[in-house]
Amino acid sequence: MPSVVKINVLTVPEEQREVLEKRFASRAGAVEGSDGFEWFELLRPVEGTDTYLVYTRWRSEEDFQAWMEGPMKAAHQRGGEDAPQQKPAASGSTLWSFEVVQQAGPKQG
Repeated sequence: MPSVVKINVLTVPEEQREVLEKRFASRAGAVEGSDGFEWFELLRPVEGTDTYLVYTRWRSEEDFQAWMEGPMKAAHQRGGEDAPQQKPAASGSTLWSFEVVQQAGPKQG
């Protein structure tokens, strides 16, 4: 069964870039222990766009959905209704889904 890739496409105004990156850095490790998790990358735009890409790879769609419904949902609820809500750093978000049909790594010498 092929791995699945989820790419969250985030529109981030320039003045919010540092906020977004700090938030991701502060929750480092939050996804790494999840069953079926394979890889994470936060990709910063270099030129001509305000779009960040959040790349995650999972063993299966079911593993991704279990993380979304459990740890990810809990992390985004930030302690209940009385907790102060942080303003989102991104002004827009789209989720792309892919299956890995081919992959390659560096040749081993």
